[in-house]
Amino acid sequence: MSNADWADKDFYKVLGVDKGAEAPAIKKAYRKLARENHPDSNPGNQVAEDRFKQVAEAYDVVGDADKRREYDEFRSMFSGSRPAAGFGGGFPAGGSQAGFDLSDLFGGMFNGGQAASRPRARQAVRGPDQETTASIGFDDAVDGATISLRLSSDGQCPTCQGSGGKPGTRPHVCPMCDGAGMVVSTMGGAFSMNETCPQCRGRQMIYDEACQTCFGSGRSTTTRTLQARIPAGVKDGQRILLKGKGGAGENGGPAGDLYVTVRVAAHPLFGRKGDHLTLVVPVTFDEAALGAQITVPTLHGGPVTLKIAPGTPTGRVLRVRGRGVETKSGTGDLLVTVEVQVPTELDDAARAAVTAYRDATAGTDPRAALFARTQGRDS
Repeated sequence: MSNADWADKDFYKVLGVDKGAEAPAIKKAYRKLARENHPDSNPGNQVAEDRFKQVAEAYDVVGDADKRREYDEFRSMFSGSRPAAGFGGGFPAGGSQAGFDLSDLFGGMFNGGQAASRPRARQAVRGPDQETTASIGFDDAVDGATISLRLSSDGQCPTCQGSGGKPGTRPHVCPMCDGAGMVVSTMGGAFSMNETCPQCRGRQMIYDEACQTCFGSGRSTTTRTLQARIPAGVKDGQRILLKGKGGAGENGGPAGDLYVTVRVAAHPLFGRKGDHLTLVVPVTFDEAALGAQITVPTLHGGPVTLKIAPGTPTGRVLRVRGRGVETKSGTGDLLVTVEVQVPTELDDAARAAVTAYRDATAGTDPRAALFARTQGRDS
């Protein structure tokens, strides 16, 4: 007798109890029937011996809470109908509320009356990791921000739950692979190889009516929008990990992770150097030569006043502490680079003043040291 033939067995009828009978009543019925039909009490009685085996087989299933639940789910799912012969594969994803592999149910629980093994649950599959790019402003990178991400991903069809069949219809065993999910392809000569069945796509079962959303593929592209928090101090090109925000898992598996590469827009005034902000400030010749106090902007918190020391050269960097990027490790500084401006046009009064300055410093050659060093090296 094939494994599939066991699907027609009504173990409750064999024990003479109702389907809803409590465990003590089932146990009592089994003991009574086993005692009445035991071979020791009926020597040479083949009918009693066969009856004893049937009773033992029935109690082995419905007398165990887990096996009984799976047996009930199986019979409810098929409504007493007998699956096609040759069935050897699991129910397709989403096609069974029972959530177990029918090949295990046939080969284990209904295996010639032998002790049944627990059917395996459909394997949970972790969702795929995903990657995306987010463009944010300079201020948002410094302060942190919550942004919206729109993601598209390929996954299990939400309409048919991956079965490929029209919801409400029932599958039957694939006639091409006889429920194996694989077919043998001959390569010529003595060579052959197993390939995924092209008709059922390896799902072992097929539907006469395909799902109208995925057209029988069991897969679909879904689009979703999620809110993501970008931490303060993120740098341009930094990759942020958002755990559990990737593609959805299957069969109860966890979702994958989402990796977000951040692109930070440039600021018209400020730059970034690690956790420090940078700013180039123009000063006049007289401010650099004579010294001055100047006011410069900051990214947040209002302007600050800096002291320019007499004789400050162009390129000197002044530090404003605590006005940089705030991160978990601390707060950076604002680095102000002095840039001495040379006027492109002079009026008569300014020209006269500069000429007087040149006359007053005529004996000073700022390039004399260059020649002195050259001569020293040559000697």
